[in-house]
Amino acid sequence: MFQGVFTAIITPFKDDKIDYLSYYRSLDAQIQSGVAGVVPCGTTGESPTLSYEEHSDLIQKTVEYVNKKILVIAGTGSNSTSEAIHLTERACKDGVDGVLSVNPYYNKPTQEGLYLHFKKIAESSSKPVMLYNIPGRTAVNLLPDTIKRLSEIPNINSIKEATGDLGQMAKTIQAVGSKMTVLSGDDNLTLPLLSIGGKGVVSVVSNIFPKTLSTMVSAFLKGDLEGARKIHYDLLSVFGLVFCETNPIPVKAALHWLGYCENTLRLPMTSLTPGAQADELKRQIFHLRSLGYE
Repeated sequence: MFQGVFTAIITPFKDDKIDYLSYYRSLDAQIQSGVAGVVPCGTTGESPTLSYEEHSDLIQKTVEYVNKKILVIAGTGSNSTSEAIHLTERACKDGVDGVLSVNPYYNKPTQEGLYLHFKKIAESSSKPVMLYNIPGRTAVNLLPDTIKRLSEIPNINSIKEATGDLGQMAKTIQAVGSKMTVLSGDDNLTLPLLSIGGKGVVSVVSNIFPKTLSTMVSAFLKGDLEGARKIHYDLLSVFGLVFCETNPIPVKAALHWLGYCENTLRLPMTSLTPGAQADELKRQIFHLRSLGYE
């Protein structure tokens, strides 16, 4: 089952094409940091703006470049079950270690519809499936009772939980027992979720501080609560500021400041608005870098 830190990695662009030189630079940083894996083609990777060809090429090139050094969990979700199955089957053929499948967005299925959607995807996948519950972006909430039913399907082995509701997360952990791992989808809730039985995070901030986030999660899982807590509080401001505008706007600006990529996003995403929050995010990042966080 998946546990540890998985970086929801950005997709750099240059001249309206994927900038693979910058992307490989980011992958190198992730590989060297000790994270468990990367998640290409997620929301942080601006997947809604990628063409089918770009989506497939990005996953294939990620698998080839990583070359089994860390795990690759590819985003293959869609609000069309048949489309999600197609993307999943293609990613599996390209050699991913697992797939991330988000709640169907916009069409607002019932709990039964959610169950059948993920069941069909799991049955078509030759790799483990990580569910992704994010009601704020999808307008539907995958409830603990439904997740419990899905945990009975052998290759659904984890869930990225981004409800922001620790109470619901606790009920999910209770419901699935040892059949699935629950990972945070919100950086600021990683440590709280670990404390109630979660096993890691699919992180945005680990684009900036992969080694630090990996150290925090490892410290907690080894019983070093004080060490994990110190990192959590040191990064707490960044956890908030990196979502001062819609993800991935702030994190892409941050990686530009650090020299990893151009600050280029595809519409309807736009660059980070200049102002106090942007200035404070930049100040915090470079301050933490000066303290040795990376």
